[in-house]
Amino acid sequence: MNTPTDDLIFKILGASEWASFQDASRYEGSADDARDGFIHLSRAGQVAGTAAKHFTAREDLVLVAVRVCDLGEALVWEPSRGGALFPHVYGELALTAVAWSEEMPLGPDNLHVLPSRLTL
Repeated sequence: MNTPTDDLIFKILGASEWASFQDASRYEGSADDARDGFIHLSRAGQVAGTAAKHFTAREDLVLVAVRVCDLGEALVWEPSRGGALFPHVYGELALTAVAWSEEMPLGPDNLHVLPSRLTL
């Protein structure tokens, strides 16, 4: 299986989750992540689909960009929806791996507005 060459991968968090991540300087994952045994992340081109599927109409979202080079062997690319490779982190995310964060407000069409610096 080929490993993607993305420099950044992305985690969608609620505002309170993001605040807790910053306070603790680490993130151990959501309840869904704990259930599945890894932290779910997305590639740039997968963010919109992830937001639509798992975060419909949520108004408090923050997109967190994580540097792939800081994750080491904890990062595993695994097939998911339709066989597409998704980044999964087996362990916790360190705040030092975060490149940037930006709010994802709802647009007038009730879809999340993606940050302009998200390169698809």
